[in-house]
Order: sequence, then C-alpha cells, then structure tokens
Amino acid sequence: MFPIIPWNIDPVIFMLSATFPIKYYGLLFALGITVAFLTVKKIYQKEGSSVHDLDTLLIYIVLGTVIGARLGHCLFYEPEYFFQHPLEILLPIKKIDGSYQYIGFQGLASHGGTIGVLLAIVIYCMKFQKPLLTVLDRLAIAAPIAGTFIRLGNLMNSEIYGIPTDGTWGFVFLRDDTIPRHPTQLYEAIAYLIIFLILWIIYQKTKILNKSGVIFGVFLILVFSSRFFIEFFKENQVAFENQMAFNMGQLLSLPFVILGLGLLIWRLSSEGNNKNVI
Repeated sequence: MFPIIPWNIDPVIFMLSATFPIKYYGLLFALGITVAFLTVKKIYQKEGSSVHDLDTLLIYIVLGTVIGARLGHCLFYEPEYFFQHPLEILLPIKKIDGSYQYIGFQGLASHGGTIGVLLAIVIYCMKFQKPLLTVLDRLAIAAPIAGTFIRLGNLMNSEIYGIPTDGTWGFVFLRDDTIPRHPTQLYEAIAYLIIFLILWIIYQKTKILNKSGVIFGVFLILVFSSRFFIEFFKENQVAFENQMAFNMGQLLSLPFVILGLGLLIWRLSSEGNNKNVI
C-alpha cells in the first residue's frame, strides 16, 4: 500500500512578467506533443514513408487539440458561464476585479480535444490526399504519450484529482484540502503509457497495419475504456454531475469505445490487405 503523500507543488515555474506565468502544465503539454510527433516521425522513417508534410500535420493537430479541448470544456461542462463570457472561450484570459488578466487556458476537455484532432486530421487528409485510416493508425500509436504528459501536467496543477481514499494512503492535494485522495492523474498517465507500449508492441511484432484502421480501433477501445473506469475514482468536475449515474467523462467516452469496436470488427472482417482504404 502506498503512503500518504502531501502534494503542494506550485504550478507556476516562474513569472515571465508580472502577469505572464510559465506553468508546468503548458511545458508538459508542449513536451508531450513534441515527443509524440518525434515518435510518429520515427515510424514514418522506419517505413520509408515521406515525412515532408508531417510539420503541416503537426500544426493541424495542435490547433485541433487546443480548439477542440477548449470548446469541449466550455460546451460540455460550463456552457451557461461561457455563453455569458464568450471572449474567454478562445482567449487565455479571465475578467477579474473588472479587468481582463492572463490566466492560461483553465479548462480543457480531453474528449473535445479528441473530436478536434479527428476533425483536423480529416481536413488534413482531404486537403493533401492522404489515406485517413493509415494516418490515424500511425498517430494512434504515439497519441497516448501526449496523454501521459498532459495528465502529469494536471498533477502539477493539483487538478482533476480523485475521490477520498480510506484515509491510510493517497495524495493530499494541500492547495484544496487535507483529505487523502486517489491520484487519478497518475492512474491515467500510467494507463496511457501502458497503452502506448501495447500499441508499439502490436506495431513492431505483427503485420496488423496491413489492415488499416485496426490499430486506431484498438487505441479508441483501450484509451476510452480506461478513461471510463478511472472516472469512478474521480471527483466530478461540475456540480450537475452529482445527480448523474455516470458522469460526463464516462458518457463522452462510450461513443469512442463503440466507434473503436465497430471499426475493429469492420476492418478485421474485411478481406485482403486493404492498407489504403479511405
């Protein structure tokens, strides 16, 4: 059993100016995207595929992630507030004491980010005439790495933590209270790292990529199934979730699991090595 670990990390590394903080979350977010991108690049180089357009793909993914995650949070969790403060949706500012101040993006929903990324990739593949499922397979292998870093960023922010434990172990997030809680940020970070290793082994040891879309299907099933079950140990993010049998994170995870199962069944039941379908 783990001990009780007091957690009181300052989320700000240093102040670039009086109103512009540099935070662990932003640093880890950028680091996760970078490591995932380099992993995809390595995959493309290993296969002898062109990496010419990967920098452009990275721009699409970053924009899709940030815009989708931000819109997802605003629409899924706090629509009433943000409809009244639309300027704060896409700008990292908040009105405090009558004036706007830079606070960074406080509120990014991973499900919204997933939707944003998928739309961005679809647009990219249509514009540059790339096979969609082939691109998604390669990105799916590396995507859990980015998720691991992002959840570590949540840990440094002392946010998205879990419900209380039995009191004999857990993390005490001293910035909020003195109750030992499940460190669900770590649970997710570890889960995503394990999923990356599983997908990497599948990629290295099998010829499953001959069936395009299979790895992406496995990715959807593993990532969002783990998210669904870890949510049982999380504190609800907003009050209205307290009245729900399943919280918003769980409800939003189910369609992705179903999509993954459908894609997996379709691709495994199809005949031949349809590498470049769609």
